[in-house]
Amino acid sequence: MVLPAPSLDDRRFQEFVDDAKKYVMRRCPEWTDHNVSDPGVTLIETFAFMTEQLCYRLNRVPDRLYVKFLELLGLRMLPPTPAEVGVTFWLSTPARAPLVIRAGTKVSTTRTESDEAIVFSTVADLPLRPTAVAAVRRIRGTGVGSENQTGVVELGKEFEAFSEPPKLDDVLLIGLVDEASSCAVRIDVDSRTSGVGVNPLHPPIVWEAWTGDGWTECELTTDETGGLNRPGRVVVHVPEGHRASVIDEQRAGWLRIRVVEPLPGQPAYSSSPVIRSMRAGTVGGSVTAVHGELVEFEELGESEGTPGQRFSLLRGPVLAGSHAPVLEVATDEGWQEWTAVESFAASGREDRHFVLDAVGGEVEFGPATRLEDGGLRRHGAVPPRGTRVRMRSYYHGGGARGNVARFAVDTLKASIPFVSGVTNLHPAAGGVDGETLDEAKARGPIMLRTRSRAVTAEDYEAIAREAAPEVARIHCVTAGEDDVPTGSVKVLVVPAAAHRGGELAFADLVPGEATLARIADRLEEVRLVGTRVLVEPPRYRGITVVARLVARTRLDPEEIRTRALSALYSYLNPLTGGPDGTGWPFGRRVTHGEVFALLQSVRGVDVAEDVRLYGANPVTGERGNESTRLQVGPGGLVFSYDHQVRVEKS
Repeated sequence: MVLPAPSLDDRRFQEFVDDAKKYVMRRCPEWTDHNVSDPGVTLIETFAFMTEQLCYRLNRVPDRLYVKFLELLGLRMLPPTPAEVGVTFWLSTPARAPLVIRAGTKVSTTRTESDEAIVFSTVADLPLRPTAVAAVRRIRGTGVGSENQTGVVELGKEFEAFSEPPKLDDVLLIGLVDEASSCAVRIDVDSRTSGVGVNPLHPPIVWEAWTGDGWTECELTTDETGGLNRPGRVVVHVPEGHRASVIDEQRAGWLRIRVVEPLPGQPAYSSSPVIRSMRAGTVGGSVTAVHGELVEFEELGESEGTPGQRFSLLRGPVLAGSHAPVLEVATDEGWQEWTAVESFAASGREDRHFVLDAVGGEVEFGPATRLEDGGLRRHGAVPPRGTRVRMRSYYHGGGARGNVARFAVDTLKASIPFVSGVTNLHPAAGGVDGETLDEAKARGPIMLRTRSRAVTAEDYEAIAREAAPEVARIHCVTAGEDDVPTGSVKVLVVPAAAHRGGELAFADLVPGEATLARIADRLEEVRLVGTRVLVEPPRYRGITVVARLVARTRLDPEEIRTRALSALYSYLNPLTGGPDGTGWPFGRRVTHGEVFALLQSVRGVDVAEDVRLYGANPVTGERGNESTRLQVGPGGLVFSYDHQVRVEKS
């Protein structure tokens, strides 16, 4: 596997010739003939050629030797990881026949004059099935059974959706003709205004779907009914895993509308909504897409039947993370899948293993080593001579630029019948740039010292980074720091997240369970005996800045306010904040003086008259007491929450 080595002197032949001619003009102005026919120019070119050869030899040492030494140790640069996002395909009309949007479908952001389009590819097939309302049932309060309202709906008669007045956990069940996993279902509700007393923007109800393991809350993108209080449409995004089941001897793909506690300060229902009719249809569907392009069935060539043979891929870098590439070798029975491994150290003679250099885009089969008695030992099987080798599928691309904002993905790269558009309802997250050569060189000594064994805090961080290269930051807190008990270490994981209008959503800073489990499993293999490893997100300390600023003469106060808020959200940021712009340092406190200096330095601010710091709970929104020094705690990170800035004219 090849690491790119730097050049100590990158000058070439023509540059040496040009430099020499400049010296001639300066020190010997009487020499005016600089054409190639002049004998002096011939001498210059001869020495330039010899100097270029010396530079070539110089570039072999010493950084190059250092990189080659790391290469011998098995160090490979970490490839980029792709951002992931759920994309929703919208149909031009409700589905009347089954439709499948195939895996690998490409969508992208809008291309502009300054920015190229960012391409995403779906990772699974998305089946869209037509649907309709097959059953309607009602459960009042804590009653055991349900009341069948299907016939009432079919006859177009009115019925009350809940108890009169509605009680907590009253349920209206809507049975679809079949499961609608990952589909966007539009439900047309004909009702009359009766469920008065609620805020139509925040009605005290939730939509849920049965997934086999329980009821899962559904997301709504449209609710024209204001909580079933008026005729309109409701677009329900049914979660993946929706299953048909039997309720009171009636089989259907069940959705339910459940009465819940109203939000603080919001009223409850004073009377039940009255329903006249309900109709349903599939108007779209959602599937996960990754920032990368899918390459399928790429022919790599024919095997020579020799150990250590390598094949190069046409595209690179190959994406890391959960989207593993698949290599196949032709046999008499068909294509046989081989397994990717980190190294051939544990591979036997018959093991169908290969190693992939994701950054360089190169596939390598097992080598052979010579033993003391002169024999050869095979580390991994080798495809027979003349056998075709292909990469069935892999993704290439990735990087931090894929962390796009909400609604940024809006373009189909190819038309799909009956599909009118595409969008992403949530921002993309998880995209991380590949490792640079300098970062790999810094990681080399750590790898050499640990030898895949975690002892120090730096060891845990380096190995966790290798296990999950898609996360943004990793920090290890040892025993005695914060609340870490004796004999334990705590590995704090900060995921990559997209900024929405310059701000971070607190929910996006919580890493996924799969990522935490992957890191925990890897660290479990390398920890010292008796050491307990905790893998979790850091403790975020919310902060709210309340400031009053004075703008300079003839400047727009609203523009100054926007700049000040942007500076606060950028500086007090776990990913891009801090003095060096690489993320707020773990455990570093926030002081009144540095925030004051930050606002005073905002372009257009004349005077920062009043600056106050408050602790805040980003979950509940509760604000704490004013403080001049906000402690974050060991292993903690600061999180900006709802800054308030007022700008006055001078």
